[in-house]
Amino acid sequence: MELVRGLDNITGQYRRPVVTLGNFDGVHMGHQKIFSEVVRRARDIDGTAIVMTFDPHPAVFINPQLQMKFLTPFEIKAQLIEHSGVDLLICITFDKDFASLGPEQFIHTVLVQQLGVAAVIVGHGFRFGRGKKGTTDNFRRLSKRFGFGFNVVRNVRRGGLVVSSSRIRELLLTGDIDQTNHLLDRPYFIDGIVVKGKDRGGKCLGIPTANLCCADEFLPCGGVYAVRARVEDSLLVASAGATAPAIRAGTLEGVANVGLNPTFGDNELSCEVHLFDYSSDLVGATLRTYFIKRLRDEMTFESVDALKTQINKDIHQARRLLKRHNRVYVNV
Repeated sequence: MELVRGLDNITGQYRRPVVTLGNFDGVHMGHQKIFSEVVRRARDIDGTAIVMTFDPHPAVFINPQLQMKFLTPFEIKAQLIEHSGVDLLICITFDKDFASLGPEQFIHTVLVQQLGVAAVIVGHGFRFGRGKKGTTDNFRRLSKRFGFGFNVVRNVRRGGLVVSSSRIRELLLTGDIDQTNHLLDRPYFIDGIVVKGKDRGGKCLGIPTANLCCADEFLPCGGVYAVRARVEDSLLVASAGATAPAIRAGTLEGVANVGLNPTFGDNELSCEVHLFDYSSDLVGATLRTYFIKRLRDEMTFESVDALKTQINKDIHQARRLLKRHNRVYVNV
């Protein structure tokens, strides 16, 4: 997949472009359905499958004070979109000039003149242009004027509700990882840089953890989770035990605690991951942590010994759950 950042950097002439547009935060089942239709249509007409997205997010540009965290930061979003079979990802710089484009001006200037679009495919309820004044009805009318195809993909529904990024955020905030992963069609994951912590896991509990810096990540509700984690291949050394799960190179299993560590009186949200059968120092490395199952709420314990006993129970439960959880997902 080719990546182009900024409309000014579009230099190639793309064959019969079939385009979709949106933020696509989470790259969930609804987004995947749109991408599949874009790729199918592009292949039918021997064209180019193109996704257009924005950076920064329009909501953040309009309200810079908004401290919005995303399900998929741009780099992760790009990786997931690439796995859909799309040929080209265009990241539009959402700035004052772009935000000022009206619906008709955007279609004529960007899609028709600059890209020479053959067809546009969007999701139900798509809005575009200055002040989000453009609707799918506007788009359909203008597509006929400018001579390109236009199609709206129906929403994907689960449990009677539309699959959406906002719904997934709500599920994460309640700790419903099962439903989150179902709507994403993959395990929810975060990328965190391992930083030096207070070493309570190793020194106090005998259960070492990787402490993640997750300043920009959307963390699920506080609690304990069965996880899989991918470490950089160069860091996988012989110290990984012989019983380490051979899911795929670079991936280990473990438990993660998201929360405030109330037993120790902390007041900052953190994410700590204990990896089974792995003892190497990961400080400075990026750990991709996949949330597979929620085990329990975060709890306050009367003593360190009581906490250690519970963690060992969590580890035992997580091992059993992960052994049964063998579904193969997109390799990201």
